[in-house]
Amino acid sequence: MLKVYTLENNRLVLSETSNQKDFENAAWIDLINPSPAEIQAVERFSSLVLPNIQETQEIEASSHYEVYPDGLQINCSFLHQVNGYFSITNVAFLFKNKCLISLCEREVSILRHFQERAQKNSYLIIDPPSTIIALIEDKIEKLADLSEEAHLAIDKISRQIFNRQNVILEEIIDNLSRQDDLNGKIRLCLMDGQRDLNFLLRRGRLIDENINTTNDILEDIKTLLSHNAFLSERLDFLLNAALGFINIEQNKIIKIFSIVAVVFMPPTVIASIFGMNFHFMPELSWPWGYPLSLLSMVIAGLAPYLYFKNKGWL
Repeated sequence: MLKVYTLENNRLVLSETSNQKDFENAAWIDLINPSPAEIQAVERFSSLVLPNIQETQEIEASSHYEVYPDGLQINCSFLHQVNGYFSITNVAFLFKNKCLISLCEREVSILRHFQERAQKNSYLIIDPPSTIIALIEDKIEKLADLSEEAHLAIDKISRQIFNRQNVILEEIIDNLSRQDDLNGKIRLCLMDGQRDLNFLLRRGRLIDENINTTNDILEDIKTLLSHNAFLSERLDFLLNAALGFINIEQNKIIKIFSIVAVVFMPPTVIASIFGMNFHFMPELSWPWGYPLSLLSMVIAGLAPYLYFKNKGWL
């Protein structure tokens, strides 16, 4: 899909058509899983070689960045939900002179919301570097919100683990795994944003206002990375605590079976002895043999039980 945006009164306007004539006045060309014909049309207009979708997923610096005489390419990672699960999608931004080109595999909600805002507000689209920095700033704000939500979710899981009332620990471990996966993806996006902003500071030829904004965002990223590391440590602790409680519950069950086995072992031995069918067994002719055998079995079973109870093992 190919969308062409032009500027009118410093606001984005979506062109009704996407032909070569629209490219001449384009401020933003947005490519979402484009066809080969759409890629060729944009390449003819920009005189740039667009990366393929697979190249945008690579993390090597040689694939992540490219510098042109009148612009550059930078790949940014965005975290968004796909079918209820968080996923990372890389978006390649290229610009030459005043036209910004974005290329991604699927629609990213942050880009769509930014474009909707830019159609209403006149201060968002100044030049391509400013647009990229504004998008990264939106990304960091979204990651900060997700980190706060993750913090609250982890607090809830912590209370469930240590209260252990009507709680299935296996479900808690599943929730912890989901939170750890989300926390890891947040960290990857934060580190990606930090690297992108440092690259823009070095090679983006930014104006003073953008330099100040970029430095502020970098400070926010440092704070969020510290918070992310704290959440990661807490998730490890809670996971170990949940596994420890599961082991305790399993040990209780094993202890019960062990005690039952020990309690019933002496009566079983006595019953086995008197259950033998040898011809010469004087106990068989005793008048009180049967009651005595039952009494000895009861005493043999009670003795280890009372011993364990006295030791506090029950």
